[in-house]
Amino acid sequence: MELRGAFTALSTPFKNGEIDEPAYREFIEWQIEQGIDGLVPCGTTGEAATMTHAEQGKLISICVDQVKGRVPVIAGAGSNSTKEAIELTLLAKAAGADATLQITPYYNKPTPEGLVEHFKAIASAAPFPMVIYNVPGRTGLNLLPATLKKIIDQVPEAIAVKEATGDMNQAAQVIEKCGKEFQLLSGDDFTVLPLLAVGGCGVISVISNIMPKMMSDMCHAFFAKDFGKALECSLKMAPVNRAMFMETNPIPVKTSLNMMELFPAAEFRLPILPLQEKNRPKLEQVLKKAKVI
Repeated sequence: MELRGAFTALSTPFKNGEIDEPAYREFIEWQIEQGIDGLVPCGTTGEAATMTHAEQGKLISICVDQVKGRVPVIAGAGSNSTKEAIELTLLAKAAGADATLQITPYYNKPTPEGLVEHFKAIASAAPFPMVIYNVPGRTGLNLLPATLKKIIDQVPEAIAVKEATGDMNQAAQVIEKCGKEFQLLSGDDFTVLPLLAVGGCGVISVISNIMPKMMSDMCHAFFAKDFGKALECSLKMAPVNRAMFMETNPIPVKTSLNMMELFPAAEFRLPILPLQEKNRPKLEQVLKKAKVI
């Protein structure tokens, strides 16, 4: 399975505490119309951590149904519990996703050997393509390239890694140790362009929720060796990238989607709160300057 270009880590619209299915379907359609290369429901940006398994299965099913095979769907199905990750993977598979996104177990801090066994167990119980997600800022654990190599040697279902350390030295070592055939995706919007330069094939992105065309255009300009255009896109997105992290993701991006009138509301579930009022004018200013609103 080839993963290439910009994949949006979809934000999830809520209405009165429930998934807003009509808004979600319209948002997915807009993403595809804008030229996005793939979609990722039930990720961090989608607030999967506050959802039940039934809600995650429903969200993935809605996404797959709306996409109708036009772009790949990589469904978030990870957990710090191997048993739970297996259950979520089976849900994603049954819903018709093309692959799953599997975070390294957070809180537990497993040893490198424990990481290998975790992904082996998921693949054994639920054989299905997986993208491993390395985000030490949220998990407290860094999946080093040497351990990743052990995983892919023993787990053929592991087809890619979403690398969110922001460390280009580590990203380059992934390609060095795992080979050019192994797919390296950025999980850090600030460093997509340099990651492509060290051998990456794309990004699972936050900012592409609101700027899908520009993120996809940047990736494809790079692939076409139009480095000037790729840099131009990267520089245009830079201030918006910073704004997307003025508070914890997904607070600014969901607020932006509401400002763009793509989401009827910017509703969150505890412990996530709405954007602080003092930051609202700052966000509006950045979005207006970038001509997003």
